[in-house]
Amino acid sequence: MVFTAQQIATFTGGTIEGNPEATISTFAKIEEGTEGALSFLANPQYEHYIYETKSSIVLVNNDFTPSQEVKATLVRVPNAYESVAKLLNLYQSMQQKRVGIDSLAFIDKSATVGKDCYVGPFVAIAEGVEIGEGCVIHPHVTIGKNAKIGANTEIYSNAVIYHDCKVGNNCVLHAGCVIGADGFGFAPTAEGYEKIPQIGIVTIEDNVEIGANTCIDRSTMGSTYVRKGVKVDNLCQIAHNVEVGENTVMSAQVGIAGSSKIGKWCMLGGQVGIAGHLVVGDQTQFGAKCGLTGGNIARKGHVQLMGYPSQIHKDWQRSQVGVRQLPELMKEINELKKEIQELKNNR
Repeated sequence: MVFTAQQIATFTGGTIEGNPEATISTFAKIEEGTEGALSFLANPQYEHYIYETKSSIVLVNNDFTPSQEVKATLVRVPNAYESVAKLLNLYQSMQQKRVGIDSLAFIDKSATVGKDCYVGPFVAIAEGVEIGEGCVIHPHVTIGKNAKIGANTEIYSNAVIYHDCKVGNNCVLHAGCVIGADGFGFAPTAEGYEKIPQIGIVTIEDNVEIGANTCIDRSTMGSTYVRKGVKVDNLCQIAHNVEVGENTVMSAQVGIAGSSKIGKWCMLGGQVGIAGHLVVGDQTQFGAKCGLTGGNIARKGHVQLMGYPSQIHKDWQRSQVGVRQLPELMKEINELKKEIQELKNNR
């Protein structure tokens, strides 16, 4: 597929500087650009690449002012990062989807698979499963009894969806993710730990993306909820009875303990940890490795948190200044202790 600069500008609402008939047929990072590729510049740290890139077209922000000649055709847009995302989605949507059921797939007679689906080899679909139209299910996926999958959802290899769980429309579940394994529920007894049956489910709403090897546990009772628009990175753990609010995003290795409630539009950096039975308000932002252990610091939302235990961002910055000063402060304290001891000895 070939696109001209004019077509790209029309689609993105941009303006052209250079040849409107310049064409591209692929995408490339600006530092790895080749002729016929589209690149973008959003981070000023990469500006030097735009003067040497071989890409034919580069998307830039409207306020970009080059310091020297740019050979590529520029398409100026309000937000280059958002525009390239739209173009990538357009490009992906134009790729031909695979359809059909492979002869090596197993589908129980009582299961239903919507039209225009692809079911790859060695997929196992249990009794009572319902799969909507246009789904793509890659090889070695396992879908348990009575699970329900919405339309146009894609499930990558080795993902497992346990019995009775629900996945919405237009979702993406990456390789190795596990939806609906038992929550970590054990009651201590004199003889050891007795398992508490986990009889609930997981409900994943529409437009959710779950990263590779991420686990979302079924609830003890009721449902664990991942609300619409949520994006979860690889290697995350969402425990039983957790609710993740709409359009919240979380980076790799985030862990959320049981029964915590996360609000809408929250952002959780890598390795953030949330203790159990806590409430996080809407639009709360957690820096990487932040640990929320208790209290009401995040309950109202609209706050930036950092550190372990978590603090308001400005408070954390001040405390880090103090931490950096500790070696010098300890030196001063030791000197003062010596002076005090000398004064005592001279009395």
